[in-house]
Amino acid sequence: MPEFPADLRLKVQRAVVRFWKTRERQVSKQKVSGKADQGTRSAVTGGAQMDGFVSLIAGLINMAGISADSIFTQKRLLEVPGFFRPTKQWDLLVVSESRLLVAIEVKSQIGPSFGNNFNNRTEEAIGSALDLWTAFREGAFNHAIRPWLGYVFLLEDCPESQRPVGVREPHFQVFLEFRDASYGKRYGLFCRKLVLERHYDAPRS
Repeated sequence: MPEFPADLRLKVQRAVVRFWKTRERQVSKQKVSGKADQGTRSAVTGGAQMDGFVSLIAGLINMAGISADSIFTQKRLLEVPGFFRPTKQWDLLVVSESRLLVAIEVKSQIGPSFGNNFNNRTEEAIGSALDLWTAFREGAFNHAIRPWLGYVFLLEDCPESQRPVGVREPHFQVFLEFRDASYGKRYGLFCRKLVLERHYDAPRS
């Protein structure tokens, strides 16, 4: 298996810098247009800020021996069938010889509304995986080999995301690992459990 490039950390850092610069441009543009109230939401929900990560992942897949012609990142070519809905648009696909090899979702969250968005992010990721794997079971991808499903998440490292958060337990106790866990820790647990339960895959070095 090909090894990760020696400068991978630097490439990730550049993708993070690109994220913040793109977001700043989006927010500034909204303010200039007189739509300041929705500027932050536009920057968070827009996809362009994560393009650096998509490009990085596409490059790594290409380095692993996959032809660039089989790697899709253009938005009009990112839909695949779902089971509970007609289609789902991913952020990167690898399709070769009419077989789905890879599907990857990239998401981000910045403050201050970590509490309002955590459940939305987790439900989206779990739902997307369930939809794809059920469609796979039903032969939506020409009975291909099991595709590699990836989830990349960027979380702002700040006091609000690292502060312990309490939970309500009116009827039953939460699992111990979530007790007083910050949103940063919650997301870490979430991603590890997604891999543990084989909803998504993880790279092997």
